[in-house]
Amino acid sequence: MRDVAALAGVSLKTVSRVVNRESGVSGDLVAKVERAAGHLDYRHDLTASNLRRSDRKTATIGVIFEDVSNPFFSSVHRGIEEIARERAVAVFAASVDENPEREKDLVFAFSQRRVDAIIMTPTVRQQSYLHHERRGGLVVVFVDREPRGFDADCVVTDNEAGAETATAHLLGHGHRLIAFVGDYENISTASQRFAGFAKALRSAGAAMLPELVRRDAHTKESATEAVLALLDSPTPPTAIFAAQNLITMGSVRALQMRGLQHSVALVGFDDFSMADALDPGVTVVAQDPREIGRRAAQLAFARIDSPDLPTAVHVVPSVLIRRGSGEIPPGR
Repeated sequence: MRDVAALAGVSLKTVSRVVNRESGVSGDLVAKVERAAGHLDYRHDLTASNLRRSDRKTATIGVIFEDVSNPFFSSVHRGIEEIARERAVAVFAASVDENPEREKDLVFAFSQRRVDAIIMTPTVRQQSYLHHERRGGLVVVFVDREPRGFDADCVVTDNEAGAETATAHLLGHGHRLIAFVGDYENISTASQRFAGFAKALRSAGAAMLPELVRRDAHTKESATEAVLALLDSPTPPTAIFAAQNLITMGSVRALQMRGLQHSVALVGFDDFSMADALDPGVTVVAQDPREIGRRAAQLAFARIDSPDLPTAVHVVPSVLIRRGSGEIPPGR
């Protein structure tokens, strides 16, 4: 750093302020320091810098999701990055694959590395284990699923209302043999979406047939198998509500395999890439994962800046997007 200061003709303190991205440094000085740093191939030592910082912050955030490759969570991650970039904060992400022990291991690993905050989707039934981490100064914000046994900021969608809207849409097009294909029962969002499905049926006076309910599909492959079994059953559905984006993709595949994509209606929960380009386009209840990520990051930074703020719960609305698959009438 001293070499950079000498080459740029500025003080050591000015170099420190530039590399730490502090405000109050003129553009000309920033340019001089950056040119000198580039010429000397200087790399800022973040570890040493963080040790010297009075606030003990590391300008890093850990993100823990079920699966960072899932289109929903990758969009949430993108929203987090957009807000973090504005504050020159680095974002590190990891997947838990619905493994409770891995969730705890990742939280502890991020905590040991002194991240300023963790934004996460919980897998463990109770998050009370996080009290110890919070006492150490770690900020925790939840997305997609609310925590249990731990009061914290979170950003969610009204899953029950969205599922009720999707099911009511199918009922409104005359369907009564509606299949529900959902994720594992122990996942809170899956249970909430099943509750919305059941509520819509009750409101319409329609029966829920147990043989048309599948609550163990988690991947595209398992969803394809579940839907094929439903289509080949003695009482096949005239419509399907797929309660998760990967399940919707698997449902589309199954319908195509049986040549029924224009005969059996389909509404999915969560949008996905190319859903509008299929034939027919897939009708979905769309969340706004990017906005969920942005709000989660904003909550995290607000909590970092003001630890005593009251706990906030943000509900991001969903919207039904009609594209064709959900508007197919029964008996077509």
